[in-house]
Amino acid sequence: MENIFDHISFFFLSVATASYWGNLVCKTGKLSDLGKQSIKIAFICIIGFLITRWVHANHLPLSNLYESFLFLSWSLSLLHINLELKSQNNDWLGAITAPSAMLTHSFATLGLPKEMQQSTMLVPALQSHWLMMHVSMMILSYATLLCGSLLAITLPIITQDNTNKSIFSTNTKFSLLLFPREKNSYLYKQIESDSKNTFYLLSRDFRKCQLIQQLDQWSYRTISLGFPFLTIGILSGAVWANEAWGSYWSWDPKETWALITWLIYAIYLHTRMTKGWQGKQSATVASSGFFIVWVCYLGVNLLGIGLHSYGWLIR
Repeated sequence: MENIFDHISFFFLSVATASYWGNLVCKTGKLSDLGKQSIKIAFICIIGFLITRWVHANHLPLSNLYESFLFLSWSLSLLHINLELKSQNNDWLGAITAPSAMLTHSFATLGLPKEMQQSTMLVPALQSHWLMMHVSMMILSYATLLCGSLLAITLPIITQDNTNKSIFSTNTKFSLLLFPREKNSYLYKQIESDSKNTFYLLSRDFRKCQLIQQLDQWSYRTISLGFPFLTIGILSGAVWANEAWGSYWSWDPKETWALITWLIYAIYLHTRMTKGWQGKQSATVASSGFFIVWVCYLGVNLLGIGLHSYGWLIR
């Protein structure tokens, strides 16, 4: 049953990704609807996988990297569904969140060895009621912060060619003063054609500005949601660490990078609320947070050192 739910959810996440990206090119409602339905089916299948493994292992399936990646994929799918209900123009939103859920799922299913995908007994440090509180909050925070940072990363890409040109050149304006319409009809026809083209460009730039503002707001709201999750996850982890290891904070690599992640997004929110940063300025901070989150979540596991070495990736 776990394999069935796993492969079905991966298939529908792939369909959702292809549908949303195809919809950006073809602009058809059918592809958008297919993407929406596919990601909902994948969401339900991942729930089925998590419940099946929970019943089989008698503990919350968040004890190894494989289970945490699938929970991350489920969190990204849940976040996509919620954002889709609250947003009007969600073509770009689906093109960002659906591939994120699909790639995390594919890494867990195809990238990790089979022995790491098996359910095992919990190590003594994980046999605590804090497992559900701490790990679920941390992964939910990773999902929301990664999604918000990805939305911020798209801002410089979209604004790269966001320049407006003047309707008339200086030479054209000077010619209009010297020659009336009846003596230079060709010039006036050229100006009318340029005006139509300029109106199209202005309309396109207006839609682009609307999209930039929406992405900026989505990024801000998503990160604002993920930051409390991260805070609760760090605090609950400190309490759990004191119970398991006798110390609230030991500067373990995982703890250190979690603190760095918290500081980066605290700077982002502080500059947004007090300095009024928007657009590229805040996107730069959020983009750096994207890489910091991956270092905290996956990079530390590559080292296999510290008190969190039970999540070691390299065997």
